[in-house]
Amino acid sequence: MNRKILAATAAAITGAGLLTAIALTPSANAGQEAASADQTQSDVLAAMARDLKISPEQAKLRLASEQRAAVADSTLKRQLGTSYAGSWLDSSGTTLTVAVTDAAQADLVRAAGATPKTVARSAADLDAAKLRLDAKSTKAPKTVPGWYTDIVTNSVVVLANAGGEAAAKSWAAESGVRADLLRIEASTEQPRALIDIIGGNAYTFGSGRCSIGFAVDGGFVTAGHCGTTGTRTSNPSGSVAGSSFPGNDYAWVRADAGNTPRALVNRYPGTVPVAGSTEAALNSSVCRSGSTTGWHCGTILQKNASVTYPEGTITGLTRTNACAEPGDSGGSWISGDQAQGVTSGGSGNCTSGGTTYFQPISEILSVYNLRLTVSGGGPTSTTRPTTTTTPTGPTTSNPPGGTWAPYTYYGSGATATYGGSNYRVIQPHTSMPGWEPPNVPALWELA
Repeated sequence: MNRKILAATAAAITGAGLLTAIALTPSANAGQEAASADQTQSDVLAAMARDLKISPEQAKLRLASEQRAAVADSTLKRQLGTSYAGSWLDSSGTTLTVAVTDAAQADLVRAAGATPKTVARSAADLDAAKLRLDAKSTKAPKTVPGWYTDIVTNSVVVLANAGGEAAAKSWAAESGVRADLLRIEASTEQPRALIDIIGGNAYTFGSGRCSIGFAVDGGFVTAGHCGTTGTRTSNPSGSVAGSSFPGNDYAWVRADAGNTPRALVNRYPGTVPVAGSTEAALNSSVCRSGSTTGWHCGTILQKNASVTYPEGTITGLTRTNACAEPGDSGGSWISGDQAQGVTSGGSGNCTSGGTTYFQPISEILSVYNLRLTVSGGGPTSTTRPTTTTTPTGPTTSNPPGGTWAPYTYYGSGATATYGGSNYRVIQPHTSMPGWEPPNVPALWELA
């Protein structure tokens, strides 16, 4: 766009306020700028191309144009001072407009390669009006999902769900925002927090708080005493899809859309990856993450332990000498990068020390047919024996050799067949692929 066209445009609308549009056309050093944009990470360009429905080359050019716009805006914001009223790019990302309250500043804006538009209120005026709304946020009607300054229309916008327009307007007036500054805009938004699901982080249910165990496809696992089936959760939002307590102490939460399962456990600070769920041996080191006391470690003392709480007895737990406190319940237990289980309960605290029990992860995954979210690829499978129906009734298709199956808990004295032989459990455990009875004499003996 040349300056004669810009001048004609400005003259045509001076009665309504100065408006000029200057396209951010490539400059003499466009090649250098394009080369710089070429170095932008390929995944960013691919995402832009996908979501903005443009080609990768157009994405590169848009980034270069936006970089020029950012420099121009930063310079003008400093030079214009109290006259600055905000800026915006057009939908293509190639034309920058800068709003000013003083038309005499138009040439300064043009000289920076941007576009002046004369408006009534500065950015500071709009921000001050919004601050009035922020100060009354606890009084906002439930039909108001949000509010913001709108630089393009030089106003403050209050969003209102259907039927809530009058309440929104009344609330804004009570907050002290002038009517000439305000726009009420109809909205269908129902915002909620979108959260990365990471082991050890807190979540809430009703009036309680517990910790996330591990991310799984569709949500996360935690302790059963941290919510009965159907209980709604917050941060992340979701619903308890299955829960068992007492007897067992495990549950899984189906997270609402937008919350992202991550193959991580919080280490406070930092995180550790989750690569699988191979069960650690007795006396192995194990670390726990929880939202009350953070990251603490100990060793595995016993497996297949039973403990009696006031609510009843829990069986099949692993006993440790790592400490925990209320609110850590449901949190992650990990050995190296292998998930072990979720915190159930115990005694003592993290000042004087204590004994803590966790519910093994393999049983939870197996019972609810879940897949653990792991690093370096897709989730781990919880393949279980399949059942088919024959003319004589249902039969189970077991792994080669007999009744032994992976991802199955075998308690003390349990028996199974494999490879034509009968085996008896020596050490209670949850079976894993590779732990077939003849391969692990520490766990099985010939019956």
